[in-house]
Amino acid sequence: MPEAQDAPRPDMMATLRRAMSEYGLLAALVLIVAFFQITTDGVLLQPLNITNLLLQNSYVVIMALGMLMVIVCGHIDLSVGSVVGVIGALAGWLIVTHAVDPVTATIVCLVAGAVVGAMQGYWVAYWRMPSFIVTLAGMLVFRGITIAISDGASVGPFPESFTAISSGFLPDPFAASGVHLLSLLIGAVLAAAFVTVETRARARSASRGASVPSVPVFALRVGAISALMLAFCYMLASYRGIPTVVAIMAVLVAAYTFVMNRTVLGRRIYAVGGNLKAARLSGVNTARITFITFVNMGVLAAVAGLIFAARLNSATPRAGTGFELDVIAAVFIGGASASGGAGKVLGVVIGAFIMGVLNNGMSIMGLGVDYQQMIKGLVLLAAVFIDIYQKNRTA
Repeated sequence: MPEAQDAPRPDMMATLRRAMSEYGLLAALVLIVAFFQITTDGVLLQPLNITNLLLQNSYVVIMALGMLMVIVCGHIDLSVGSVVGVIGALAGWLIVTHAVDPVTATIVCLVAGAVVGAMQGYWVAYWRMPSFIVTLAGMLVFRGITIAISDGASVGPFPESFTAISSGFLPDPFAASGVHLLSLLIGAVLAAAFVTVETRARARSASRGASVPSVPVFALRVGAISALMLAFCYMLASYRGIPTVVAIMAVLVAAYTFVMNRTVLGRRIYAVGGNLKAARLSGVNTARITFITFVNMGVLAAVAGLIFAARLNSATPRAGTGFELDVIAAVFIGGASASGGAGKVLGVVIGAFIMGVLNNGMSIMGLGVDYQQMIKGLVLLAAVFIDIYQKNRTA
């Protein structure tokens, strides 16, 4: 009787590589948070500091969503920081100087952001000018317009109805003392939704015969991420709850995740960035797709400009200076390819918070700006190196 053959063993190294590919970035964020939590004697994860961290990085995350689409499409936008400045100055000019109501002023500013994106997208998409040059010119032009609108001085303060965009918190209908129950409820709903989505995805993969992790490994992974969600919402609930701007950011993240993963537009953006000629031969209007990504970037930069002006309670001529570097770094650290065609919304969000935690943690430690800039530059270089290294391995 022939000996029974050994059952095939799963490739543990392949499983490990797949896990690192999917969750390596999140693990890196957790390790960075743990490092600064220790080195700052527990200050980093204080509820007040977490709230400030979210407020300080909300506009970076929002702009990174638009920058992801631009970079996936194979381009780049260096003007986003200057657009933040010019939109803030426009909001100050309308609301403070000319007493326009905040709702009307907000609509005007969003339209202005779309126009700015359309102007730059037109030259890139239909005249095939390098986006680097077009947006570099835009960075200089819009910074000059910002100074002209504000006359070189800060404009403010804004009315409370406008600043609530950045400084407000979701109300708690339960009115409990000591803890914000609505934030805890939102955390529980998010954790339950995450478990449901992951369980269904695993079941679909198993039904197609694809490799899936064992039940213990799956339960450990899902349980750990759910616990992080609940712990995060509990820390916010122990202060003042979820800030309004974080709710706005979460809605945008969910919407852009759906667009990039589930819509024809998202698939075409990946196609244009992955292989422009193949996309064009497949019938994709590549110029229109490129144009749309720049218009979208302009609108999101306008949203960020409004949030930043509301946070400062004034429009300053230097608003947005250097923001483009943090936004681009967040996208590349989040796993987007420097050559286009690859990148995920969740990765970009994690990349933005990696940059935010680095900034916040180093500031708490008292490191000088010189060291902060060097460390952020090295982190960005490492992220791009990893992307190039992985591409060379699979080539």
